[in-house]
Amino acid sequence: METVIFTDGSARGNPGPGGWGAIVLTSDTAMELGGREGHTTNNRMELLAVISALENVATHEEITVYTDSAYIVNGITRWVKGWAENKWKTTKKEEVLNKDLWQQLTRATERRVIKWELVKGHAGVGGNERCDAIATEFADNNPLVLYNGSRERYGVDVSGIQTKEAKKSKSKSKTTAYSYVSEINGEIKVHKTWEECKARVHGVAARFKKSVSPADEEEIIREFTE
Repeated sequence: METVIFTDGSARGNPGPGGWGAIVLTSDTAMELGGREGHTTNNRMELLAVISALENVATHEEITVYTDSAYIVNGITRWVKGWAENKWKTTKKEEVLNKDLWQQLTRATERRVIKWELVKGHAGVGGNERCDAIATEFADNNPLVLYNGSRERYGVDVSGIQTKEAKKSKSKSKTTAYSYVSEINGEIKVHKTWEECKARVHGVAARFKKSVSPADEEEIIREFTE
């Protein structure tokens, strides 16, 4: 079973009063989460949104996380391993910003298969728009009533992810796989079966995608190389 997560964060003034919002979706349920801090930054709220959502999902479930934060996606799939190996110092020997939350997020991703998807903010993506509303209202100390109940009765349209990548993924979902491509810390590998790919990406910060043809496989490899 796959769980879908949407997240967003906001800080008035950056730094200033901040809030975060998240939606956790299963095939049957929808749960909204939110919170605030009196003095914080956008990036800390983005991180806290993802951490809080993951902590509400069973470890055995496969997860797709949709966020409009390139900081989150690049950090967890590209930067975090190097930071950890360098004792949480940057290449300039400075302490990594938001180290506490990056360490917490790293722990939250352990023993999981997570697909990270970057979406464009304020572009009509229903889940992202709702998370933005939750985050900004909490930042303004005016928290909304959060939904927790049946997916069928959930009033937010989360059926379509209006991005080029998501449309491609949707069209591929019912197509026989040609291969699976994974990327971990810059190293790209091609797998003939999902089980092989899953074994590599399970429990680590990774990017991975299904290809449906040789040309599609090459396009994914180029994307992961950029």
